[in-house]
Amino acid sequence: QVQLVESGGGSVQAGGSLKLSCTISGDSAYTTCLGWFRQAPGGAREGVATFHRAGSLRYTDSVKGRFTISQDKGNNTLYLQMNSLKAEDTAMYYCAAGSGQTCGSGGCFCLTGQYQFAFWGQGTQVTVTV
Repeated sequence: QVQLVESGGGSVQAGGSLKLSCTISGDSAYTTCLGWFRQAPGGAREGVATFHRAGSLRYTDSVKGRFTISQDKGNNTLYLQMNSLKAEDTAMYYCAAGSGQTCGSGGCFCLTGQYQFAFWGQGTQVTVTV
């Protein structure tokens, strides 16, 4: 089992920044992949960024160049640095852990569908105002 607790959400003006944190505890066998997802009111849950244990990263197109996912293994914490925030980034943000991956000659990458992630935090709200 894996436990995840998010923090760092809040309200910020468009163009501003926030840094989300996710504290992770439990069985590391289930944390091959870590990810951030978000869900806006009335919308589907979408993958924002993933972090593979081997170091590979993936981002959804709408956040490339603005968001950065990183991990501090010493503190068992996953981060999401969000810059140049837009109104459309408003959502509940969730941290997740799972084992779904694909490996090839270019290395291993996390599968990004939400059903590849078995463990979830409770979420932290991000609101971007204009």
